[in-house]
Amino acid sequence: MESSTTKIENSKRSSYIDWEEYFMAIAFLSAKRSKDPNTQVGACIVNNDKRIVGIGYNGMPTGCSDDEFPWKKGPHTSLDAKYLYVCHAEVNAILNKNSGDVKDCTIYVALFPCNECAKVIIQSGIKTVVYMSDKYAYKVETTASKKMFDAAGIKYRQYIPKNQKIEIDFSDVDVIEMNQLPQTPTKQDN
Repeated sequence: MESSTTKIENSKRSSYIDWEEYFMAIAFLSAKRSKDPNTQVGACIVNNDKRIVGIGYNGMPTGCSDDEFPWKKGPHTSLDAKYLYVCHAEVNAILNKNSGDVKDCTIYVALFPCNECAKVIIQSGIKTVVYMSDKYAYKVETTASKKMFDAAGIKYRQYIPKNQKIEIDFSDVDVIEMNQLPQTPTKQDN
């Protein structure tokens, strides 16, 4: 007869995050790489086997120093504003893919894609867009995105989080037992 202690030890943890929460969290974690002082966006592309095949965040193109190009807001046609230079998270995720293509994949993204990203998403073969916020729904660019997605048969839906916060605490790893972190050499080691 199994004791209740054995049963608990043989049970899986119940507080794990589900797949959608995981993929959206990866998009948000990727956004932390963005150097944009106003808007940080990340994207995570996932295939039908629940494998991540691309991630990206908004930033300057490779070779364009983010110390030399502007980060400020301003008219979208101004050479002194970020809009003419920054690559959006969705485009970077598609370009950074680690597979032959992203056909039939799902993209998880913090903000509903703009019209320029929508074109790239459609052309890449992505079939589903899962977004967190549609705060720019009033903009003509967002309306154009939705029109194109509808015409191309791209599904899109808002992600409603189960948790308002997912915390990453690097001290959760038991460094004494698992010995995962590099050890500082002692005088005896030298």
